[in-house]
Amino acid sequence: MNPPIWIYPLLVISGWACGALVNYVADVLPWRRKLVAPFCIECQQAISWRNYLFWPRRCPACNHPRTWRTWLVEVLYIAAAVWMLISPPEDLGPILGMLVLVFFGVVVVIDIEHRLILHPVSIFGALMGLGIGIYTNGIQETLIGGIFGFGVMWVFYKLGEWFMKMVMRRRGGDPEDVALGFGDVNLCGVLGLLLGWPGILVGLMLGVFLGGAISLVYLLVMVALRRYRLFTAVPYGPFLIAGAFMVIYFREAVIAWMGGG
Repeated sequence: MNPPIWIYPLLVISGWACGALVNYVADVLPWRRKLVAPFCIECQQAISWRNYLFWPRRCPACNHPRTWRTWLVEVLYIAAAVWMLISPPEDLGPILGMLVLVFFGVVVVIDIEHRLILHPVSIFGALMGLGIGIYTNGIQETLIGGIFGFGVMWVFYKLGEWFMKMVMRRRGGDPEDVALGFGDVNLCGVLGLLLGWPGILVGLMLGVFLGGAISLVYLLVMVALRRYRLFTAVPYGPFLIAGAFMVIYFREAVIAWMGGG
């Protein structure tokens, strides 16, 4: 049954609101570490909500415009709202499906732009993941998934820390970046709560596969352009999110790809 035509304007408005929320959190939280009134990232001057959300979307003090990311995120979330109505994830439904997408968007945007997975985001994600995980998978599978996700990534984090210490001893200096931060450990615990067990295992496998493949392509391109720098950090959060995204929203395709149906 096709949805009535009048519902699509509501989807556009709700999708835009979700995208605006992702943009707002990604704009203010990395700089202030808390939710405050919007401000210009360029000159740090306050911006009115009308200016920030609607028009002209420029700083009244320095005339700096909002970035292209603002528009891209809002368009993607409008499309996502329509998609959630037409094909919502089986276990979550459209509302919880959009809530998870908002969380995923905040993590991805902040990690790409700042290489950070902030504690307030992780805390919110843990509470959300615990609630949704218990609702969809039960408390036992949820807790096992969270412990497994956190524990596995903690082991990788410690191995990376040990490797970097060895490198520093041999090179006699400090590398400028690290590939895996503790925010990734927290994120993996959150995704474990959200996916439960054994979903987190599949999500991790997909995330590691995607991360390795895309990082290899990036490395080859940088080498070809002679712009490669040793120990260049690649944000890993988006790959973990991508793996979880596939498990939640494309479960049947993932099962078929893995030979389970």
